Amino acid sequence: MAERETPLVAHLTRRIALDGPITVGEYMGLALGHPAHGYYMTRDPFGQAGDFTTAPEISQMVGELLGLWAAEVWRLMGAPAAVRLVEFGPGRGTLMADALRAAAMMPGFRDALRVTLVETSPVLTGAQRKMLGGVGVPIDWVASLADVSDEGGADEDLPLIVMGNEFFDALPIRQLHRTGGGWRERLVALDPDSGALSFALAPGPGPAEALVPDGVRDRAGPGDVAEVAPAAWAIARDLGQRIAANGGAGLFLDYGHGQSATGDTLQAVKGHQPVDILTDPGEADLTAHVDFAQLSRAFADGGCRTAPLATQGGFLSALGIAQRADSLAKRGQAEAIMAARDRLIAPDQMGTLFKVLGVAAPTMPPLPGLEG
Repeated sequence: MAERETPLVAHLTRRIALDGPITVGEYMGLALGHPAHGYYMTRDPFGQAGDFTTAPEISQMVGELLGLWAAEVWRLMGAPAAVRLVEFGPGRGTLMADALRAAAMMPGFRDALRVTLVETSPVLTGAQRKMLGGVGVPIDWVASLADVSDEGGADEDLPLIVMGNEFFDALPIRQLHRTGGGWRERLVALDPDSGALSFALAPGPGPAEALVPDGVRDRAGPGDVAEVAPAAWAIARDLGQRIAANGGAGLFLDYGHGQSATGDTLQAVKGHQPVDILTDPGEADLTAHVDFAQLSRAFADGGCRTAPLATQGGFLSALGIAQRADSLAKRGQAEAIMAARDRLIAPDQMGTLFKVLGVAAPTMPPLPGLEG
């Protein structure tokens, strides 16, 4: 199916015609983050009226339990007088609003908080400001990890508690195909007949081959696809360095696989339905499964301790989602609350596909719900 001649299609077509095919990672970066036409730059994609629904939008229980988790981590850190709570990819601000409400149960925690939201979308930043207005906690917005500090760097050395829900799955990946002649990178090119965007393979080997994990390289056969995520790994390594140096912990919920493996997981979603990846770039969400083995390695390279990978169902159950659901159900809407609980933790829904990675400074005690 040919893509529509949107401004982003026109931009991509001109760029490829002038400079040659681009990597899948470059395509994802432009489709999602082009300043004027990128998917996340121009819309609120969440909920039934949007393209997909995330766990915090399914139920307040997610944000509440993560807020209590953060409060307990702070207590285990020795209840420092100041701590920076950072969320990557905060959506509408729903998770943070629920987390801050629940965090009030830990005396002193909210008073110690400096909240930073890492967000690049002006549309979502506006939604977050509206959602979090009047919460009574200092909040600042930044575009990258490098900006996570007060103006002038006054709080650069504060301990960190970091959260991210469905953040890493939207970062650009690169894809390599195993052919009879070795690995060849998958590129986005122009179809020679129609001029439409199309996939092609690089004519020869390239530097991205070095990023393929050894285990994947050894097991791959002709036709297999390897996905690598250098952008995600760089963020994880840098964040690991910050956490290891300043103290604290991080928690990341996303969908993916625990062990590195071959497979083409790149997908596009629009209106809660899969669509062609090259159709209407900038109008559909693009994601790929997270390789948690490589993500854990990147955090460890930064100096963090990584907790054993957990399923979302197991982690939320360990934090008490069943008890919280029972409590909320007593106030009404019991059927909807129990349906949301099941959607979050049932193995045949989100409970197994979605994983939870916890990371911590080497000096941190065991992480709640993940270690010990």
